[in-house]
Amino acid sequence: MFTGLVQGMGRVEAVEPQGKETRLRVRALFELKRIVLGESIAVNGACLTVETAGEGWFTAYASAETLRHTNLGGLKSGSPVNLERALALGDRLGGHLVSGHVDCQALVTGIASAGESRVYTLSFPAEHSAFVIQKGSVTLDGISLTVNECGPETLSVNIIPATQRETTISGWSPGTRVNMETDLIGKYVRNMLAAWMPGAAGGASAAPASKLSMDFLRQHGF
Repeated sequence: MFTGLVQGMGRVEAVEPQGKETRLRVRALFELKRIVLGESIAVNGACLTVETAGEGWFTAYASAETLRHTNLGGLKSGSPVNLERALALGDRLGGHLVSGHVDCQALVTGIASAGESRVYTLSFPAEHSAFVIQKGSVTLDGISLTVNECGPETLSVNIIPATQRETTISGWSPGTRVNMETDLIGKYVRNMLAAWMPGAAGGASAAPASKLSMDFLRQHGF
């Protein structure tokens, strides 16, 4: 489990493709002490397991499944990446709950200035739109962000100067593909309510849509 608060950037030192899989060697560009074999580290928001490690560097394996859903397959020697170690019990939760399981890739379509900030607009596959809401949370390349505005296949986020300096966002441009993880709690809530949603398998035919009401949600703790 992560928070989406990037601890610092890293640099890919080596990429070892093995068929449809790959291994990455990453060096942290900040103080990263006592890396433990088997621990989880989010690389551009994708949870990877440390296989080998040394002072300030580690290697991790990325499966074919990971490469299908993320932008890790496009990394090469010298590529910058965002890094975050897994959340420890008792740590401050400053971002939001992030699993490190990327849902899809989003495409940067526009960048505009807004005072000292920048507003980035991105497009993403429509099937994920139910989990993207205005002023809700989204994770882009491992960064916890607040959704400014959104539509069926688009969202915009406001990037403050500190985030521009301390993450890979400074290198984003129209056409850049970034890893996107939608809100974890939203996915669980939608799955729990699926049986009462019109058109859901075993839902609308087994129980009328009218059963999903504000009173029903309050009675069940929502």
